[in-house]
Amino acid sequence: MDIVERFINYTKINTTTSRENGAKGIMPSSPGQMKLAKLLVSKLEALGMEDIILRENAIVTATLPANTDETIPVVSFFGHLDTSAEQTADTKAQRLPYNGGDLCLNPELNIYLRESEFPELKNYIGDDLIVTDGTSLLGADDKAALAAIMNALQFLISHPEIRHGEVKVGFVPDEEQGLRGAKAFDVSEFGADFGYTLDCCGIGEFVYENWNAGDAEIIFTGQSAHPMSAKGKLKNSLLMAHKFISMLPGGEAPEYTEGREGYYWVKQLQGNSARTVLKLDIRDFSEEGYHARKTFVRQLAESACALWGEGSVICQLSDRYANVFNSLQGEGHYPIDIALRAYQRCGITPTPVAMRGGYDGAVLSQKGLPCPNIFTGAHNFHSIYEYLPVRSLRAASDVVIAIIQETFNGFTTGNRES
Repeated sequence: MDIVERFINYTKINTTTSRENGAKGIMPSSPGQMKLAKLLVSKLEALGMEDIILRENAIVTATLPANTDETIPVVSFFGHLDTSAEQTADTKAQRLPYNGGDLCLNPELNIYLRESEFPELKNYIGDDLIVTDGTSLLGADDKAALAAIMNALQFLISHPEIRHGEVKVGFVPDEEQGLRGAKAFDVSEFGADFGYTLDCCGIGEFVYENWNAGDAEIIFTGQSAHPMSAKGKLKNSLLMAHKFISMLPGGEAPEYTEGREGYYWVKQLQGNSARTVLKLDIRDFSEEGYHARKTFVRQLAESACALWGEGSVICQLSDRYANVFNSLQGEGHYPIDIALRAYQRCGITPTPVAMRGGYDGAVLSQKGLPCPNIFTGAHNFHSIYEYLPVRSLRAASDVVIAIIQETFNGFTTGNRES
């Protein structure tokens, strides 16, 4: 099956993640994710893959056996089944030639992919773009990954003369709401030595740095009173929360930062005069900076509690995921080296990107499976203007194949990685 046909078939299954079900602990959070998982299982079976397992939570794993007696580390590849909840409509994908300028997605609704808004389109003149009709996400995040991985497996099975070690694949649900599938993934059972997620953007991008990420929940307890007799009695927890927010560094918020600049993000504020809950995201690329930010929030809460009275402010801090680079230093650097050689093998210039976000590989790396992130080729994730250049999709699959080949070349007898 052609990779484009494969991808478009995946987009026909609505796998929008459900935040409501996710909050209840249901996984997969939407039935379409299980439907897609079952489709992938049937395709893996048709390819002749081994050890295919579909779990109740829609996590799928499978193995391509080695066709060599050499001792080669087991490489793995991951994609996620769900799409973002920003749009919930069914996807009507279409493949359109792009010859420059604005591209009409929907003449009836007058929806255009405009070059003035997305100047990187100029890089794809002469290519075909896979887009929607402007009423939904495309779902290349992350169905492009599924298509690229499945296409690579099909190629290797069809070309047994290409020697390789054991290759494993994992498809997980509900990445779009807290990396839930990766958190439920059993790395020890999986049995891979290292891996790669395909969950990045334009051709050539390569991620091996992301946030150290944490959550803060600050609970403000006030004292309610009727306004006619409130003087000296009312202690308004909402105003306490607002004063706390005002004491956060003003320029260290997502809307004022870029690159490797960390931030505090006021994410949610809910309550009344008696009790208010504030939720913050804490982000920093360095471990030192991340711990300093957590310390600052905790000390600020302690100072506020001392000011407003015992029990008035409670701070709860938790870690969400760590920077994948923490797992890729020293002897653990080899997944980066292999990927860089694979990009070069495919004639692609690597563009390292420090991801201002998280991805499944960050969680998998924390669990002991070093896992950088390679491109799918798509642009404008989580948007009705999401698009996927066909050449970039093919290139993503080519890089998967090249990584498998470079793993073999790097670890065969007489050519061991140092």
